Amino acid sequence: LPRDTDVRKQKRILRMFLRTLTSRFSKGLKGGLSTPKFQRRCYSEEWKSLPRDTDKADVVIVGAGPAGLAAAIRIKQKCEETGKDLRVCVLEKASELGMHSLSGAVLEPRSLKELLTEEEIAELQQNDGILSTPVVSDQIFFLTDGSSGKIPLPVIGEQNNHGNYIISIGNLVKYLGEKAENMGVEIYPGYPAAELLENEDGSIKGVATVDMGITKKGEPGPNFQRGLELHAPVTLFGEGCRGSCSQKLLKKYNLTAESDPQIYGLGVKEIWEIDPKKHKKGSVTHSMGWPVDTSTWGGSFMYQYGKNLVSIGYVVGLDYKNPYTRPYMEFQRLKHHKLFADVLEGGRCISYGARALNEGGFQAIPKLYFPGGALIGCSAGFLNVAKIKGIHTAMKSGMLAGEAAFEALTAEDYPGLDAEERPAISLESYEKNLKESWVYKELHRIRNVRPSWDFGLPFFMLFNGFHWLISKGKEPWTWHHTSTDNKSLKKASECKKIDYPKPDGVLSFDLLTNLSRSGTNHEEDQPAHLTLKNPSVPVDVNLALYDGPESRYCPAGVYEFVDDEANAGQKRLQINAQNCLHCKTCDIKDPEQNIVWTVPEGGGGPAYSGM
Repeated sequence: LPRDTDVRKQKRILRMFLRTLTSRFSKGLKGGLSTPKFQRRCYSEEWKSLPRDTDKADVVIVGAGPAGLAAAIRIKQKCEETGKDLRVCVLEKASELGMHSLSGAVLEPRSLKELLTEEEIAELQQNDGILSTPVVSDQIFFLTDGSSGKIPLPVIGEQNNHGNYIISIGNLVKYLGEKAENMGVEIYPGYPAAELLENEDGSIKGVATVDMGITKKGEPGPNFQRGLELHAPVTLFGEGCRGSCSQKLLKKYNLTAESDPQIYGLGVKEIWEIDPKKHKKGSVTHSMGWPVDTSTWGGSFMYQYGKNLVSIGYVVGLDYKNPYTRPYMEFQRLKHHKLFADVLEGGRCISYGARALNEGGFQAIPKLYFPGGALIGCSAGFLNVAKIKGIHTAMKSGMLAGEAAFEALTAEDYPGLDAEERPAISLESYEKNLKESWVYKELHRIRNVRPSWDFGLPFFMLFNGFHWLISKGKEPWTWHHTSTDNKSLKKASECKKIDYPKPDGVLSFDLLTNLSRSGTNHEEDQPAHLTLKNPSVPVDVNLALYDGPESRYCPAGVYEFVDDEANAGQKRLQINAQNCLHCKTCDIKDPEQNIVWTVPEGGGGPAYSGM
């Protein structure tokens, strides 16, 4: 390790190394796991039946985002208040905290103020702290064309950002991670949860991390290591939007039986460093309208913060209908509008990323608990679309889940960590407490905002005026989402192709240039984490009916149709999995739901800095 490696990180890595070494040594006495004989034996995939190293905790948290870390901190706070001790382990697929975190982001500090002391909040507001850029101005525009046309809209209701802060979610995650570790939470970056573990009664027993060192051929390589099993009576899943383990849980326990289908948006974002003379620290700008057509949900954000930094991005609803829509290119041409070009000209783009986000809101919240665990944060879908914020609701859900887990684990009749058998805990109280919290009330209040778009732009504008000024969420009705985003596309023959202008390399960029700014990388000699259920569907269905939408909805150039060398005059789908930003758009938008997204080896994916 480098000499300047953080002491806590050194201890964490040493602990995992010693655990693996001890296990390998003991097993080596019985035959040796790294011998040529072992590798030959495993070419038939016998290695999948080999036992994993196992460890136990009181609570396992999957995902070191705002929700997961808030849950961990809250558990340890309760321990300090009562003099009890619980072992809390957090698994994170990124190699460092914050490297897979992406948001706008304007933070409503309500949850953070509930979690931290006044002294800690004051410290974050100083100098270059996380909360050092309060919002000082708010503006919203309806863009009418691609040059300078715009109509100012009133900033009303919960769209007002007074009292909020422009932040980097990556920096917030790093801060929360350091605080959690100082309180005794064990955090393991680079260890993605890949498999749900079950007890005999079907309850969740914990998770297993991904196997390491498997080659493209599916064989164990020289660095092969089976994943680690982490067992706990409570496992909290805070993987973010469309998490792979969370999706399995939704199906296994039918958690969406009484909720609307979830709908999503794709957010594409850049960070710019601009001319200091143009920088207006604390300025918040949003827009809707151009460049997408009036039938497509879309809107932009531009936040000025820090030292001459600008966070600019565009969100497109993934329920769009025209298969020729390309969200990445919509964002690139947006920046040529005078509203944004005047700010960005003379600056330089320093970072790029993309992420899907939940837009289903109140109606799409699933059942939150199941035997042995619960869903928290964006794994459950607590984004407030009207506010364009979700960090505060995600954190609060994690805090409530943490409190419920603590109360259940410290009950007088519940066995401790050293007990041989500990029954899985069902956190009904978490869901009950969340429904009584401000999170539920907030999301219920704006439940009709996003669905009102389904009635068309004029109705949406009229309803929102009525909502913010008169009804304020007290409408005696609730509109519902009735379909999933993968079913929204029209046939290519029914739609007009969209002619996107070529990026100029100054304000707009080709995809590969921007992708290099994301730092994304995956170990090449590993099984592809993106696979197809049916290899014929991309050509026979997607290309034939929709002219290959996967080559346009992906903001990382993962999917492209190329000439099929084996069949002259035909095309085949090529998957460039190494480009993947883990945005999950393909898992959402693929018309036949034919793409399977699984976690790659730990550390793979984007390497965002300050996003």
